[in-house]
Amino acid sequence: MHNQAPINRRKSTRIYVGKVPIGDGAPITVQSMTNTRTTDVAATVNQIKALERVGVDIVRVSVPTMDAADAFKLIKQLVNVPLVADIHFDYRLALQVAKYGVDCLRINPGNIGNESRIRSVVDCARDKNIPIRIGVNGGSLEKDLQEKYGEPTPEALLESAMRHVDILDSLNFDQFKVSVKASDIFLAVHSYRLLASRIDQPLHLGITEAGGARNGSVKSAIGLGLLLSEGIGDTLRISLAADPVEEVKVGFDILKSLRIRARGINFIACPTCSRQEFDVIGTVNALEQRLEDIITPMDVSIIGCVVNGPGEALVSTLGVTGGHNKSSFYEDGTRQKERFDNEQIIDQLEVKIRAKASMMDETNRISVSLL
Repeated sequence: MHNQAPINRRKSTRIYVGKVPIGDGAPITVQSMTNTRTTDVAATVNQIKALERVGVDIVRVSVPTMDAADAFKLIKQLVNVPLVADIHFDYRLALQVAKYGVDCLRINPGNIGNESRIRSVVDCARDKNIPIRIGVNGGSLEKDLQEKYGEPTPEALLESAMRHVDILDSLNFDQFKVSVKASDIFLAVHSYRLLASRIDQPLHLGITEAGGARNGSVKSAIGLGLLLSEGIGDTLRISLAADPVEEVKVGFDILKSLRIRARGINFIACPTCSRQEFDVIGTVNALEQRLEDIITPMDVSIIGCVVNGPGEALVSTLGVTGGHNKSSFYEDGTRQKERFDNEQIIDQLEVKIRAKASMMDETNRISVSLL
């Protein structure tokens, strides 16, 4: 395994979304949001279960109407992952989903009505131990802030966020997290840096409306990577115009790349050239699809020739280095006598990876039981 000094994370308070801890050094959680109609209970439940299978920690569901709130009640009963209700404008929707066991409310206190309505939602959240996420977006700033700053700026996003924070502070409610998302990487990053210096609550990271699967993943990796490497962020959501399952995969890939949180296989593979002795690209693509169910953290290097292959294999959990007709196999940095037939390398590697994952899981289980 490659070594890296741990990132010095920003200190923050702790809240719980269901049983999932956020802040105060808890593992950085990966979230997603359903894109089905909430009133289509079957479709929404199926999507949430697909997200659960790839390891999502928290799922957000839009609740724009009272019919959606009633559907939320059924959805909540049929899934295991904590659910956040996304509420705008109508405070009654927040009160309704609170009755149905929502795990977190995503609201902006300032846009759900007058002081008495805000107080009723906050009092309900306090009574039922439901945290709140304040969600500020660069594309939906208050009109007076748009006029004051002329365009979305880090200072504008910060001022908007602090308005909502001040409302909750005035009501003596501290169980909340905050996001200041923008579609522009630099705007988002600067806004989060400003906010991180002003409050102690957990921060929810995201580059909003990032784009399609490829472009959005790149933008999110750059923006969130900058913040996470500075120790800023307690939970994240990758916003892609794509299947929400991809959001979760990208989120974990970002955390895995920064060695912040390990889940599943980290494939190390060469981009290939004429020296490759087997189809590296085909092998990696096939194994990524076949092994999505493996959540055991491990590094697997798949290198097509002996230029970089042995060096990567020495610091990987498992590794293969391309050779003529047969390729060398490494385990825990040691070259094994067994060699892989290049025509059967995908099947042979899958067997080895699954066996290693099973062994590592059993070792961890025994270690935990002895504590």
